[in-house]
Amino acid sequence: IEQSIEQEEGLNRSSADLRIRKTQHSTLSRKFVEVMTEYNATQSKYRDRCKDRIQRQLEITGRTTTNEELEDMLESGKLAIFTDDIKMDSQMTKQALNEIETRHNEIIKLETSIRELHDMFVDMAMLVESQGEMIDRIEYNVEHSVDYVERAVSDTKKAVKYQSKARRWLGGQLGWVGPREGSWVRLTPKTGPPQRGGVTGRARVTLEKDLGDGWVGLSSERGYGSR
Repeated sequence: IEQSIEQEEGLNRSSADLRIRKTQHSTLSRKFVEVMTEYNATQSKYRDRCKDRIQRQLEITGRTTTNEELEDMLESGKLAIFTDDIKMDSQMTKQALNEIETRHNEIIKLETSIRELHDMFVDMAMLVESQGEMIDRIEYNVEHSVDYVERAVSDTKKAVKYQSKARRWLGGQLGWVGPREGSWVRLTPKTGPPQRGGVTGRARVTLEKDLGDGWVGLSSERGYGSR
């Protein structure tokens, strides 16, 4: 969307559709950033709470760790290096150790979900990019289809005009008069030089009659003109 908006702005296009798209893009981008920021903040707070509880449980078992050591443990996923030497001499110690392991597993799951979310957004970005090219092609075809429609309308008007001329020409070559009680009279003009008696032209008159079992035609040639 952003690339399309930049292209149209580069062409100095100003339209209501462009303004709507810019507003939608700005709103969606802002909402997306807000949601992701809130989600990351929630995950970070939960991870910090888990770290604090692990550290407190380690202190209960008699093992004091620094923040750096705890981060190394979480990154490596090796909880045993901190719990192997804990003496399981009381129920409280056992409970604390179980709590440490539970919180550690929760942090591991949380980090796994974060990585999966990151991969999902990468896939989504690639999908949006590939679909964006398709959308651009569709938009290009739609824009050019306007030219094709206008050209088709112009060609149609020309065809209608040529058809009208052709009909007028055909009417001059072949005249129909009728019907007359089940018959047709056809008048075919014939051009030629002026003839004697003031005859300026001749025409063939054909009478076609429907006799029930077929049409029968009778034709004769007549002269016409002024005397």
